[in-house]
Amino acid sequence: MPRLSEEQQLEQRIMRRMVRAMATYRLIDDGDKILVGLSGGKDSLCLLEMLARRSRIAHPAFTVEAVHVRMENIHYESDTGYLERFAQAHGVKLHIRTTRFDADTDTRKTPCFLCSWYRRKEMFNLAQELGFNKIALGHHQDDLLHTALMSTFFQGQFATMPARIRMRKMPLSLIRPLCMVAEADIIQLAQWRGYEKQLKQCPYEHDSSRDYAAKLFKEIESHNSEARPCLWRALEQAGKMVEE
Repeated sequence: MPRLSEEQQLEQRIMRRMVRAMATYRLIDDGDKILVGLSGGKDSLCLLEMLARRSRIAHPAFTVEAVHVRMENIHYESDTGYLERFAQAHGVKLHIRTTRFDADTDTRKTPCFLCSWYRRKEMFNLAQELGFNKIALGHHQDDLLHTALMSTFFQGQFATMPARIRMRKMPLSLIRPLCMVAEADIIQLAQWRGYEKQLKQCPYEHDSSRDYAAKLFKEIESHNSEARPCLWRALEQAGKMVEE
């Protein structure tokens, strides 16, 4: 039997961890219609590729489509042609939506919050319009761990982005199938696959508490190689991974 290449081994590791997350947190069931939020970054490209491959396996039987939301009044450019070719290459239909927001209408919220909210609102609307019951987002394990640190040190509560959360006001669930996948693995896969980077020129992008949390966690890991599994286990034991 031929030996697997490093890229093939990496691909299998990412898929195994995604499948483990699917089983552990009951992310996907038979008959699910899943809409992937495709920003164009490495995480969402990896998620779309892995879910598209997994959807061709009989159990659980589910379908996958994707949506890319553009913000017309923010100079954050995306190559929709590349995204369409990427989705088509993996047998996935891509929907492209455009929305906008006015940062002057709600000064209580930051422009970053408003931009994220309006993009997500567009995804929610499309999902309900076309009969999807789940929206998949590309957050990886590092995102969830950094969020736990931010929540603890800046908000005084131990919490994170759940792997699965049922929306209260609409018949939708948000799932994060890459929640057990380390960002380092996605970065390596993106390099080997040749994922194209989207052009970022957001006028509101700046250093944030998330950047600080990422640096802090990296420092902790340099002193304790078990920091990642320890923090993850603490989140699981605290019941923070699923929100019904």
